[in-house]
Amino acid sequence: MKQELLEKYNVPVPRYTSYPPANYFHDGFNNYDYADAIQKSNRQQPESISFYFHIPFCQRLCHYCGCNSYACPKPEIVDRYVKALHKEIDLVLPLLDETRKISQIHYGGGTPTILPAIELKELNRHVSEKFDTIENPEIAIECHPGWMTEKDWVQLTLAGFNRLSIGIQDFDKQVLKTVHRKQSQLQPEEIVTLLRSCGVRLNMDFLYGLPHQTEASFAATIERAAALKPDRLVTFSYAHVPWAFPRQQVLEKAGLPSSDEKSRMFEAARKILCEADYQPIGLDHFVRKDDELCTALQNGQLHRNFQGYCTRRTTGQVYAFGVTGISQLGTAYAQNTKDIMEYIEKVEAGILPVAKGYSLSRDEQITREVIEMLMCNYRIDWNELSEQLSLPAESIRQATAYDETRLREFATDGLIEFDGNRIRMTPEGRLFVRNIAASLDKLMLGTNKSFSKPV
Repeated sequence: MKQELLEKYNVPVPRYTSYPPANYFHDGFNNYDYADAIQKSNRQQPESISFYFHIPFCQRLCHYCGCNSYACPKPEIVDRYVKALHKEIDLVLPLLDETRKISQIHYGGGTPTILPAIELKELNRHVSEKFDTIENPEIAIECHPGWMTEKDWVQLTLAGFNRLSIGIQDFDKQVLKTVHRKQSQLQPEEIVTLLRSCGVRLNMDFLYGLPHQTEASFAATIERAAALKPDRLVTFSYAHVPWAFPRQQVLEKAGLPSSDEKSRMFEAARKILCEADYQPIGLDHFVRKDDELCTALQNGQLHRNFQGYCTRRTTGQVYAFGVTGISQLGTAYAQNTKDIMEYIEKVEAGILPVAKGYSLSRDEQITREVIEMLMCNYRIDWNELSEQLSLPAESIRQATAYDETRLREFATDGLIEFDGNRIRMTPEGRLFVRNIAASLDKLMLGTNKSFSKPV
């Protein structure tokens, strides 16, 4: 990566895991708005259902974490929380059309595996009892290997999970100690062998940009990971946002790598994984060549929701349960309260625990489709979008902040190629796909919101 491009484009922009980004949500959106949006969602695309459970508890908090997580409270609070999840399910499910099918169930956190497998199995059963599923739905959970025994791994597979995401972050002991993350109880090689024998699909998650990481050390971690041959491997760029998560300030004192060093870490990881026959997906995912995400990318049909990258087959509108859970529906987002006791008390009282949300205008719904195509497939085909949305291509461009002058500058810098029919990211430009997306976003015109840098 040319240093001048890195300096020019490594500026704060949204991650675009949603559009609009979550920091546009507001408290004018309430539980009644959410209930109305759920009912409308039955007549919108995608028609499949994706359920998300947020388990906010951790045995201990990692310093880098930007998730909504809390040190594990008293057992009776955890028990009330799980009961509240079941109650929230009972509030939402009657609003959903029973002819729809489940395509995904995902658990995130926090540390979802802090709950016993039997309780996770019961939650899966509760949301599944009224609905059929698509063929081979994705039932996935994030796992912290530092707290899991061999028995724990096996019980997850018996609870119905068919994809496990292992949060390794780094194999380097010094890095893990500095960020306050417990090392894996079992050797990663043991975990992989065990899960393969159970027929489970396997993800591994890594984080770069942490103290004590270097290009060489992170490359060694990724080489070890590639040798394990997980189905999918994710290299997240650490987002340093201490104004939002004050505990991240600890890492400043330990010393964070420069943007240039982070860029080299990413490039080294990408090179290793591509040579190991992995296909890059989006900004940070790498999948084996026989993965359905790879096929979707090749066909320009890759999608993304709050569960991550998905295919047209598995994508669904997202209905979230638990504190801070974000539901992602056809015309709206709804986010639950972040306070655990407020969440429990509202749900126990029969109230949907919505704290804020966002209703998308027609232009914003269009822009969401444009940005999703770019972020997932590294291209925008205006004619394809026109067919998909049943709108003239010019009307779609007008819904965005489309500006040929800005696009020509990106093209001159070698980030994109474009003409009247399409925009295509160059291989060198892909690192800055967020910048291109931001240039098409009307909400970014004069915004005062805070975002992280691409690198």
